[in-house]
Amino acid sequence: MNIFKQTRILYILHRHPIPHALWFESIEHLHLLQRLSSVEKARLRELATLFLYEKNIAGAQGFKVTDVMRVIIASQACLPILSLGLNCLSGWTDVLVYAGAFRVRRECTDSAGVVHREEAILSGECWSRGPIILSWDDIAQDRRNSHSGSNVIIHEIAHKLDGLNGTTNGYPPLHYHMSVPRWTAAFSEAYQSLVQQLEQDEYASINPYAATSPAEFFAVVSEYFFCLPAVLQQHFPDVYRQLELYYRQEPV
Repeated sequence: MNIFKQTRILYILHRHPIPHALWFESIEHLHLLQRLSSVEKARLRELATLFLYEKNIAGAQGFKVTDVMRVIIASQACLPILSLGLNCLSGWTDVLVYAGAFRVRRECTDSAGVVHREEAILSGECWSRGPIILSWDDIAQDRRNSHSGSNVIIHEIAHKLDGLNGTTNGYPPLHYHMSVPRWTAAFSEAYQSLVQQLEQDEYASINPYAATSPAEFFAVVSEYFFCLPAVLQQHFPDVYRQLELYYRQEPV
């Protein structure tokens, strides 16, 4: 890190810190942060401070976002990058928060060239070079149901990391020491196993939404990695190991 960038970071941390009372009020009931050591929590607080300085977290359609909400969002958004650094989340600035699930309308073209108009209700969305869009109701529900394995913030951050290669396909830029064949084998086998479970009407070992696409599989297993790591390790140990290497964390 060059001296100018380091000086800027120190300036932000010194002039715009998250107050102690606000920090502890915000993370007190976030179960997934309780496993962190005091050193890791201090690092997370620094990253969240920088995140809040660089990102604009705003309410949509008149929804009021409080300081506590901002810190809750920032702390969970920075958990996946705890050992990766904030540079992984550069290139975009906005986090848009709706009060609840929001409606989106899209046009898609099928293989025959026919344009279809689709409508969906979403709890979160991620644009490749644009904002992350979140539902506060779903964020609050994830916090209450800490053992569900669901976390819409981590899900959308995983999409941002996945897209650093230029497209979201379940294959983020790997570290130099990681094996591409091992990553591919672990994720391909696990994804096909989940798809087969659903096709045979068997119990899905993780959220069935993961079978939507390789990109959604990566986002969902990232949720489990941080929220229910033991479950992911039990059902997909090879995927869990690859995520340990990628995120450089050992949640189990």
